[in-house]
Amino acid sequence: MGRLIKLLIFLVIIGFIGLVGYAYVGEFFGANFSPPQTETRLPVTLDAE
Repeated sequence: MGRLIKLLIFLVIIGFIGLVGYAYVGEFFGANFSPPQTETRLPVTLDAE
């Protein structure tokens, strides 16, 4: 049972390293992680007397 837990922890660590690595070098593979930048304007009505 202890070997299974060690294997799961090892896989989680390797998966995390892979995810962080892909976030850094993903642009070279065509992945774009930046959000679309659009300006949004909404009218606001304040009910102050």
